[in-house]
Amino acid sequence: MELDKIEKLVEKYFTATTTVAEEKMLREYFLREDIPAHLEQYAPMFQYFASAKEERFTKQLALTQESKGIRGNFYKWASIAAVAVFTIGLYFYNPTPKPISLADEYTQEEIASAQEALALLAMNFNKGTEQLYHLEEFEKNTSKFLTKE
Repeated sequence: MELDKIEKLVEKYFTATTTVAEEKMLREYFLREDIPAHLEQYAPMFQYFASAKEERFTKQLALTQESKGIRGNFYKWASIAAVAVFTIGLYFYNPTPKPISLADEYTQEEIASAQEALALLAMNFNKGTEQLYHLEEFEKNTSKFLTKE
């Protein structure tokens, strides 16, 4: 019964669905000496996990700050200079003036003549598109005759 349960737990472990308690049960099981032959391949992994959990870092770390040298000072002063240039740029920033309306820039006569020219252009453009419609009808009719052969 216990062997069947362990096999199911190993399968659950490799599908990443075990709980912490089930993983602890697996570690304890694989620390034993009497492991079945078909499960011996998993024993080194679980034994390593048990021993790695006990490892501790014991080396003393120095908490003093070392001098950064010329490069560190350069980056510090370059960043201060960049902030200063940005601040001066914001202070002297002159936004573009408000756009001028057409009535302020051109006289009424100039606006009226431009409207007349655009109307003439639109009228001629529409004439050109009407010709395209006739061409399309011609092409449709000729294709009827050509396909009946």
